[in-house]
Amino acid sequence: MTPVAAVSKGAAGAASADPATARSIRESQRRVAAWPYEQLDVTQLRASGWRPRPFHDFVFKIHQRCNLACDYCYVYESQDQSWRDRPSAMPEPVWRAAIRRLARHVELYELTSVRVILHGGEPLLFGLSRLERLVTELRESIPDSCAVEVGMQTNGVLLHPAMVESLLRLRVSVGVSVDGTEADHDRHRVDRAGRGSFAAVRKGLDLLRQPQNRASYAGIICTIAPETDPVACYEQLLAFDPPLVDFLIPHANWQHPPSRPPGSATPYADWLIAVFDRWYVEENPIGIRIFDDIITLLLGGASRSEQVGLSPAAILVVESDGEIEQVDALKSAYPGACATGLNVLRDDFHLALEDKGVIARQIGRAALSEVCLECPIHQICGAGHYAHRYQPGNGFRNPTVYCDDMRRLINYVWSRVAADVPRPLAQGAQ
Repeated sequence: MTPVAAVSKGAAGAASADPATARSIRESQRRVAAWPYEQLDVTQLRASGWRPRPFHDFVFKIHQRCNLACDYCYVYESQDQSWRDRPSAMPEPVWRAAIRRLARHVELYELTSVRVILHGGEPLLFGLSRLERLVTELRESIPDSCAVEVGMQTNGVLLHPAMVESLLRLRVSVGVSVDGTEADHDRHRVDRAGRGSFAAVRKGLDLLRQPQNRASYAGIICTIAPETDPVACYEQLLAFDPPLVDFLIPHANWQHPPSRPPGSATPYADWLIAVFDRWYVEENPIGIRIFDDIITLLLGGASRSEQVGLSPAAILVVESDGEIEQVDALKSAYPGACATGLNVLRDDFHLALEDKGVIARQIGRAALSEVCLECPIHQICGAGHYAHRYQPGNGFRNPTVYCDDMRRLINYVWSRVAADVPRPLAQGAQ
């Protein structure tokens, strides 16, 4: 594998980012987030032997708009409103350029597998014809030596029989967003007229659950709402027979803290613990990513998500105008928090590995604050989601704003797991 430091921009066949744009972005980032944009010493990092990890996951924002108006959406309802100035649908020259850059990245690093997630907005608004052309060209363009997994994250409203049949034929796995029971889901996930979307989503999930379609059923994403009944939410999701559930903690930070209903100092942990107690005693439990990751980390493994652990982030986002950005959860921090100054119309993906924001999400323990390093569970928690660490001025070198919740949740899971593993294994994990 070729280290990024040894790859010249000329050899990569791409010009660097527009200098004026890149300079403006760097100056803006430094003003609002001293760490990492001003304080991270990349030269020292490289001298110590650190090298970046090539990107393996790519999010293509093929449709910038959405047919729902969820009140907590970090794209439309938070700090960064750059979606307003971008094309509603990704133009063909942009997605073709993104595919070429991806193929080049695979060849440059001799990757054996990559994952492309079609995202939005609502990706199904892109239309079936364009979806088929994009996915077909994507699979044909990547070297045969590299396995390509194509997924999609959708609100599920537009999943009709012809669409599901096509996605199955194209080998696109589909994740659907559902927020628990009908009443809880429809409180937040409404259409532009304020009508709930649960009934339409249920029809889409019923299609994915059918035996002939299950190969395209990736699972369910559910955003936690601590005022709801956690067990009722879990049981509703179970009724949809998903292969995996991903519970997401709402995006918040020290400037814009999460809502905390009265009565508990750790409502998000309390909610998750109630689900954990129900899930942990199941004879054949479904996969729940945050629980699986915490248990794996406690037993010495690595996490698969950014909510916990210190695994290097290897994901990039391509917006509908071709801008190459960091994970878009950062939009909840401040305008431009995702920006790199790169664009697939002129830049290769490997150039983003030189961005300090990208580097900060790959260096694990070295990105943690002193407060986190003194915490006995910092290798498990990993300071939580990177976006949740933001504080104006000093940036992202802080504990997660959910620190108390994460500590309670992890210690609780550890107490349950430790009681069930053989003593030598328990001692090793500790």
